[in-house]
Amino acid sequence: MLKHALEDFFHYLTVERGLSENTIKSYQRDLRQYADFLDNHLSIKAWDDVMRTHIMKYMYHLNDEGRSSATVARLLSSVRLFHQFLVREKVSDHDPSLHIETPKKERKLPKVLSTEEVDKLLNLPGGDPLTLRNRAMLEMLYATGLRVSELMSLKVTDLHLTMGFVRCFGKGSKERIIPLGDMAKEAVEDYLSKSRPGIVKKKQTEELFVNHHGNPLSRQGFWKILKAVARDVGIQKAITPHTLRHSFATHLLENGADLRAVQEMLGHADISTTQIYTHVSKTRLKDVYRSYHPRA
Repeated sequence: MLKHALEDFFHYLTVERGLSENTIKSYQRDLRQYADFLDNHLSIKAWDDVMRTHIMKYMYHLNDEGRSSATVARLLSSVRLFHQFLVREKVSDHDPSLHIETPKKERKLPKVLSTEEVDKLLNLPGGDPLTLRNRAMLEMLYATGLRVSELMSLKVTDLHLTMGFVRCFGKGSKERIIPLGDMAKEAVEDYLSKSRPGIVKKKQTEELFVNHHGNPLSRQGFWKILKAVARDVGIQKAITPHTLRHSFATHLLENGADLRAVQEMLGHADISTTQIYTHVSKTRLKDVYRSYHPRA
């Protein structure tokens, strides 16, 4: 009984909400874990029997397991959305998640690269086809602040190089248009003219970035490329695809960009998500002050 309603909810997220595959997998993980707890620990067999106290017991259980406040907050958010769905679909006549306080998340400042480190990463030596592809991917990621899933799903037809912008579809299939700087544009043009045709050969691959077989490049494949490039150019700190997205936003704000414009380019629904980068900028300013002011 519990599992049947879950599958209906996942279908709703896919068809009606149009969420990405990765987001839906996250909901599936969260809610199957929640349903297993209700069934195995509390012997609950119907969603209409779930009460506020049962959700509180689940949260205490998560705390006992050592889950972080951010993880508990995310799991509670999934539980809330699911119970709202149950009420709307008349599977349940009440929402037990109402009035449960969300644990306060510890906001960690995102790690960013310095402009010198970005230069090292983007100035890849060599002109072979795969190096041209790697340079184009990294230039575009830093120039646009795209999520890695958005970068990997870009099609050749999403590029508008003469106009200097790229079109992408973010969370919830929301379309946004992002300017493309001259250096990124040049790197992509080099890849399209000198590299990609020889890699894809006769394959009809729509995706912009491909692996050495000419097939669409995966997120995992890009992750491996990024780590290898960072190692080869001597960047010591841990780096992820999101590090370049964080660096894109931070460097724009440090150079006077408008917060709302950065929000739009990043595809954030809420400006409070973008405001974390203003804290990063202030922290970096303090570090510079302490390092260089004679009486700091």
